[in-house]
Amino acid sequence: MIRRIVEIDEEKCNGCGACANACHEQAIVMVDGKAKLIKDDYCDGLGDCLPACEADAIKIIEREADAYDEKAVKERIAGTSKKEKAMTTMPAQSQLKQWPVQIKLLPLQAPYYENANLLIAADCTAYAYARFHEDFIKNHVTVVGCPKLDEGDYSEKLCEILKLNNIKSVKIVRMEVPCCGGLEYAAVEAMKQSGKMIPWQVVTITCDGQIKE
Repeated sequence: MIRRIVEIDEEKCNGCGACANACHEQAIVMVDGKAKLIKDDYCDGLGDCLPACEADAIKIIEREADAYDEKAVKERIAGTSKKEKAMTTMPAQSQLKQWPVQIKLLPLQAPYYENANLLIAADCTAYAYARFHEDFIKNHVTVVGCPKLDEGDYSEKLCEILKLNNIKSVKIVRMEVPCCGGLEYAAVEAMKQSGKMIPWQVVTITCDGQIKE
């Protein structure tokens, strides 16, 4: 059918997102910094988004388009509201099991080491990787350090921790930058010097916050 519907000029769009916020039907979303009309049948063609666009990137045209589907729009809005409510009522929880966490401050022996999965992480990894608590700290005893900023070698202290406690496994989480190789080296050397055969793995985080394959 031929009907009135919004048209977005991507060349003019400055990515401010004001139109998406103004659209009562949630028919406009931001994709790669540009406003997009996601489905014709979500747009009622009334143009509530027009006054919000300071870049003059939106206008109303007449063209062939699916009919406005009010029922689908209401279901979409209801679904979004439920998701937003769940996000606000279920805050993320810290998974940290012990304190302190800095390698230089850690005791050589402590009850929390008993049968523990040990996470040896570079300082920056928790900032770079968004789900760090859930994907790495959970069910682990966490120790952190930065081989570039801290003086000395971690391997001696880590070796003593491994020797004096019953550690079940070791996971090393480092950044992809070269300086983080010092943390991996120290952890591996500590395991060798401890004389214990402990399951271990290394996970590398990229600078844009992804797990490197």
